[in-house]
Amino acid sequence: MSANRILPTRQDFRKGTKPHLPQRAASPEAAHVPELGLYYDALFRADGPQHWWPGRTRMEVIAGAILTQNTSWSNVERAIRELRRENLLSATAIARVPLTRLARLIRSSGYFRQKARKLKAFVHFLRQHYHGSLDKMFRTPTLELREQLLGVHGIGPETADSILLYAGGHPVFVVDAYTRRIVERHKLGHKKQSYEAVQKMFEQNLPARAPLFNEYHALIVHTGKHYCRKHGPACEQCPLRPFLPTATEVRP
Repeated sequence: MSANRILPTRQDFRKGTKPHLPQRAASPEAAHVPELGLYYDALFRADGPQHWWPGRTRMEVIAGAILTQNTSWSNVERAIRELRRENLLSATAIARVPLTRLARLIRSSGYFRQKARKLKAFVHFLRQHYHGSLDKMFRTPTLELREQLLGVHGIGPETADSILLYAGGHPVFVVDAYTRRIVERHKLGHKKQSYEAVQKMFEQNLPARAPLFNEYHALIVHTGKHYCRKHGPACEQCPLRPFLPTATEVRP
């Protein structure tokens, strides 16, 4: 899914003075954090393009976004391989396959019965509102489509935004546990901040470009897995080590 996109560079952070998402008003709760551009630059220089989200089709990316809830990507990969082997990675195929068979095929992803219902719910939504067409769905304005997705059983903010960004190319920033961990450890935010507050901090301090948000989030995931681990973080080796605040530099 990433082969045709243009990778963002540090030049993206020099275009304009106040980049923001179309249709999204500036939020007084979103902190002004200009160094977020420098964070990206350090991560990209250290780790390069991540080629994320791994998926051959948009429907495969959407299925992956749903299946990855509360599990590791390696477990999702096994489930995706099973669905691909059975030619069940299209909206039509998922709609037709019996629920019990679908659940059995995605067992490796965990919570497989619930996730089978979630996949069914999404394709029902797609057929009911967009006659099964992803093209039509993704032509819907970002905020309108996001609200619709959030109304689908089993789709929360992170999953909805992953679908919008990675499958649809809409410029929304995905916030996950890795993002929150880095934000909190670098004193850019706190544990009680809402998903939307953390998201707006990124969106209102960066150019509203889907390829940039795509690569940035992928680099954050890489950093969370390899350096900013939940237990035993490797801070000395982390590309973001120079940005860690001292005790006297804590952001209010």
